[in-house]
Amino acid sequence: MRIAVVGTGYVGLVAGTCFAESGHSVTCVDVDAEKVAMLRRGETPIYEPGLEELLARNIKGERLSFTSDLVTSVRAAEVVFIAVGTPQGDDGNADLRIAIQVAHAVADAAERYTVVVNKSTVPVGTASRMQAEINARTKVTLDVVSNPEFLKEGAAIDDFLRPDRIVIGTNSEKARAIMGELYAPFVRTESPIYFMDPRSAELTKYAANAMLATRISFMNDMANLCEKVGADVDQVRKAMGSDKRIGHPFLFPGVGYGGSCFPKDVKALVATARNHGLDFSLLASVDAVNDRQKRLLAQKARAYFESLGGLRGKKVGVWGLAFKPKTDDLRMAPALALIEELLAEGAIITAHDPVAIEGAEKLYKGRVMFAQNPYQCAEGAEALFLVTEWNEFRQPDFARIKSAMARPVIFDGRNIWNQSKLRELGFVYQGVGRAA
Repeated sequence: MRIAVVGTGYVGLVAGTCFAESGHSVTCVDVDAEKVAMLRRGETPIYEPGLEELLARNIKGERLSFTSDLVTSVRAAEVVFIAVGTPQGDDGNADLRIAIQVAHAVADAAERYTVVVNKSTVPVGTASRMQAEINARTKVTLDVVSNPEFLKEGAAIDDFLRPDRIVIGTNSEKARAIMGELYAPFVRTESPIYFMDPRSAELTKYAANAMLATRISFMNDMANLCEKVGADVDQVRKAMGSDKRIGHPFLFPGVGYGGSCFPKDVKALVATARNHGLDFSLLASVDAVNDRQKRLLAQKARAYFESLGGLRGKKVGVWGLAFKPKTDDLRMAPALALIEELLAEGAIITAHDPVAIEGAEKLYKGRVMFAQNPYQCAEGAEALFLVTEWNEFRQPDFARIKSAMARPVIFDGRNIWNQSKLRELGFVYQGVGRAA
């Protein structure tokens, strides 16, 4: 099948590459000529395990190409995916201007029946709006389909090639048949395709992310309560998660969620409810808990250093900048909130991350120093903050870390280290929801 994907951000690039990997002929379109040139060379603008190898293989196999020519790409395609950004406005609502502009451009370019698939995360009713505006611009029949993505950064290739489920929202039997054929290679292991109306498909994306975010914020509040009452959140979490109705995933306490999906989608769902006269106070609280949790380690550090003259002038190390492992994505990352709090207190910060340093250097412009390895980051530090649980950080040489630090104080924001062992080694250790 001939496919055009408009937008080569995270979703568009992964989708286009994976469709090409399954044998489809894919053209990815982007207005950024420099980005297009980079992709043609087989270089990825994002870090995602396995993506660069797939990209190179499918470019070489002539199944995947990149261009800035939207008109030619649309006219050659049977299916056009819209995968552009829908940034969040100050009121929580998604900004649909780019997505709608692309829909208009597709309508103007199309010369025959085409399925237009909205892959971007958009508010309920967007497919209906796109369909109406497309119909007003062309006499060619185009069916707008909602097909939300459920990719986890760091595991996106596997998620796309072996999905838990595929959601397709359409009222057109013709579009349904084409989308079923398109996704057939990905559901051979009996993963379900859920066909539904477009509004239900659009809301499914927000509902899934909001539920996962709610579990995280609930567990973070439970962790904070554990500290107050002298309980251990790890024991509570394990026993609670053994209930099959609840399960263990997303019951790990920490310093909050980040990235491009959960923060934006929670706010967008609250805004959607508000726009329809509903007060979604539960999700508003989830968002508030997450915002508070991102500052938890800074609060712990302030309390610890209060008797030592405060944090001003203290050298500290931060391990982990990306919002989670296996990605270089810094969007809404908890580490950024922590760093801003520490900078406001006058701390001197050295940070390390396996892949996200380049983006962080551009962000901080000299306000933060960066180390090329975690041990260098700990040298001379009076406190070490673990924020992102990269595998490289799970079993470090703690004797080496202690000898490098000026003061052996650790704030473990992901509870990945053995607190008893660290205290035996002479560290002052503070985790999340772990009684001292």
